[in-house]
Amino acid sequence: MTKRTNPTINSLSTLLILVVVVIIVAVNVIPNVAKKRRFKRESYSTPLISKRVKRVFSIVGFVCVGLFAVYCISSFLKIKNKPELRVFNAGEYIDTSLIEEFEKEYNCKVIYETFDSNESMYTKLKSGAAYDIVIPSDYMIERLISEEYLKEIDWSRITNKKNIIPELLDNEFDPGSKYAVPYYWGTVGIVYDKNVVDKKDLEDGWEILNNEKYKGNLYMYDSERDSLMIALKALGYSMNTDNTDELDKAYEWLIDEHDKMEPVYAGDDVIDNMISGNKAMAVVYSGDGAYIVSENGDMDFFVPNQGSNVWTDAMLLTKDCINEDLAYKYMDFFLREDVATTNTEYIGYDSAVKSVYEYFRDEEYEGNNACAPDISNPKNEAFHDQNEKTRMYCDEIWTKVKSR
Repeated sequence: MTKRTNPTINSLSTLLILVVVVIIVAVNVIPNVAKKRRFKRESYSTPLISKRVKRVFSIVGFVCVGLFAVYCISSFLKIKNKPELRVFNAGEYIDTSLIEEFEKEYNCKVIYETFDSNESMYTKLKSGAAYDIVIPSDYMIERLISEEYLKEIDWSRITNKKNIIPELLDNEFDPGSKYAVPYYWGTVGIVYDKNVVDKKDLEDGWEILNNEKYKGNLYMYDSERDSLMIALKALGYSMNTDNTDELDKAYEWLIDEHDKMEPVYAGDDVIDNMISGNKAMAVVYSGDGAYIVSENGDMDFFVPNQGSNVWTDAMLLTKDCINEDLAYKYMDFFLREDVATTNTEYIGYDSAVKSVYEYFRDEEYEGNNACAPDISNPKNEAFHDQNEKTRMYCDEIWTKVKSR
């Protein structure tokens, strides 16, 4: 990653150049103007005064240049000496004004980058990219733990741990919560246009995505694991299966849907498209669904009865973390109630902070089925990391689906 020149230094340098130019002009032009005026007055000693004026302006110029040089150098050193924190998060997953607030509060610089999938995040880490904090999903956290990419969390340094929903600290992907500080959580479901989709068809669960009444009127989420999850759940299988026969049937389900329904595979652009009512249905994460429903009253959200993915994203300390003190402050900052409230207003997902989650559930998003969705269905699951063989097999399946 290349570092851009700080705009403060740019502006100071520009100002310094302007001052020097003005002084040079003043030294050369003003005496000449004065000389022309004095030419009419023979009694005035032109050479002497002209030299004095030039000398005064020169001294003033050197003083100004010196002062500005000192100011620029001191400002540069202050900026250069600020501690840096490197954060890697999913796209559209933070209110960026909070980064600025954190930088101001702790007099630091956050180098913030985003990824479009857990897999691309993993690829970048594996290639040697260094970050202090990464924020992936449960199954990827499980993989990073097993491959020793992470440092254990010292919970004594996170004072806002008390704000976290207790159930989020009891999970299968990180037993004992040794590595993961919960960030947001939710599920996967379907946003639909109430004016177009027959409510009775919702009873078909994931199979509604194969209902030809809605051909060409559907967005699928462009995600390998989520798409396979839909097919596996529709067929009654576990989304964590490593059975190749079951995976082959899931592949056939996706191919059949692809050929019959002509879905559009979309990413974050599905949000604006559904707010605009461009399709009748879309597979979305619950947080995106909550935002869509809040912006378009014709939309609603449901989680199919065959079960779905209940996920948790968390903040992690990498083994390459350089500034641990600042990293802990960052994680603690985003567990503050005021910060989590502002962040949730922007993101729309269910916060790991209990009071914030309850506020949006009971007040801000009251009646919004995508906010705080019912996850009590015993058929719901959390993703687990796949073994290498299964991972490669699923990659092949997904490549075939996308190349149709």
